[in-house]
Amino acid sequence: MKTLLVPYYEHPDVRPAEWDALLAAAPRLYGVVLNPASGPGEHPDPAFAAVAARLRAADVRVLGYVDTAYGRRPFADVRRELARHRDWFAADGVFLDQVAAAEGEFGYYRRLATEARGLGGGTLVLNHGTAPHPSYARIADVLVTFEGTWATYRRKPPPPWAGTGAVLCHLVHGAPAGAGTEALAAERGAGLSCAVPGTGDHPWGTLPHGLAPAPGTR
Repeated sequence: MKTLLVPYYEHPDVRPAEWDALLAAAPRLYGVVLNPASGPGEHPDPAFAAVAARLRAADVRVLGYVDTAYGRRPFADVRRELARHRDWFAADGVFLDQVAAAEGEFGYYRRLATEARGLGGGTLVLNHGTAPHPSYARIADVLVTFEGTWATYRRKPPPPWAGTGAVLCHLVHGAPAGAGTEALAAERGAGLSCAVPGTGDHPWGTLPHGLAPAPGTR
C-alpha cells in the first residue's frame, strides 16, 4: 500500500545507495519530493533527471519542490520554478512548501493551483505544516497538516481537520526506530506520512527507518 510521501533532499551523486534504497521501496511510495536546490535550481541537473526517470518507471510520483514563502513570493517566480520542474525533470506533481494556512491567502494558492494544472502537474501537495482553512482542500490533492518533531507529534496531536476532499499527510522528524508513526498518523486521519530520524536544520537528508541502506553501503 502506498502510504509514504518522502521528502529526500540529498544529491543522487552524493547518496547513491540511499536513492537506490528509496527506489527499492517503490511499492510503498505515494511520491518522492525532488529538491535539487531549494527548488529546481538555475540549471538542469542530469543526476536528478536520471533519478526522476527511475522513480516514474517504478510508478512513483515525482513531486517538484517549490517554496512559496507563505504567499509572499512573486507569482512569476513560483511559476518559473514549476515550469522548470516540468521541463527539466518531467515532474508529474508539485510539492508547494511553506504554504499559508489562513483563508486570506487562498486566492494566491488557487491561482498557483490553476497554473500548476495548466503546466501538466498531475498531483498538487500543499505543505501548510498545520491544519489550514478548509477551502484549501478544494484545490489540492494532498494537504500536509503537520510538520514537526516526534516529541511534538507524540505529545500534541495536530489540530482537528474540518475539511473534506483531500488526503492528509503528516511529516515527522526526529522519530526513533519503532515509533509506530505510520499507524499513529493513520489513527489521526492521515492517509500519508513520513517519519525520519534526522534532526536540526536538515532533517530531510535522512530516510525513514527501514528504508535506509545498510551502514557502509555505497
